[in-house]
Amino acid sequence: MSESHSPTDARSAGQRQPSRSILRHVAIGGVLFALVAVQPVAAQDSVVCSAEKLPGMVEGFFQITTTLGFIGLAVIWQADSLAEIFTASPEQKKRLKVHKRAALKSALILAVLGPLYTVVASIMGLPLGDCVNLAPW
Repeated sequence: MSESHSPTDARSAGQRQPSRSILRHVAIGGVLFALVAVQPVAAQDSVVCSAEKLPGMVEGFFQITTTLGFIGLAVIWQADSLAEIFTASPEQKKRLKVHKRAALKSALILAVLGPLYTVVASIMGLPLGDCVNLAPW
C-alpha cells in the first residue's frame, strides 16, 4: 500500500517547525534584550540592588508568572485529556497530544529560564544576578 499525505498532515507538520523556530527566536531575543537592557545599569554601581523594593518586586513578578504558567499547564493538560476522551478521530487525538506536548515544553522552559538567568547573570556580573533570585521555588 502506498502512503498518501493529506494537506492536513502537511499543514500540521509545517506548524511544528515554525513553533520551534519562533520559540528559539523569542528565547534569543529575550536573552539579548536582557543583556542590552541591563548594560546601562551595569555601568552604575548596582542601582538595581540599592533600590528599596525593586529586587523583591522582580522576584515576586517572576514567581507569579511561573505559578500562573504552571496553573495554565494543568488546565490545558486536563482540558486536552478530557477532549481526548470525547474525540473519535485519530487525527484530532494526535493534534491534542501535540498541543499537550507543546504546553509541557512551555512550562519546562518557564521553569528553567529563571534559574538559568540567575546563574548566568551572577557569572557575567550583571547587577540583577547579585540581588535577585529568579528560581521559582
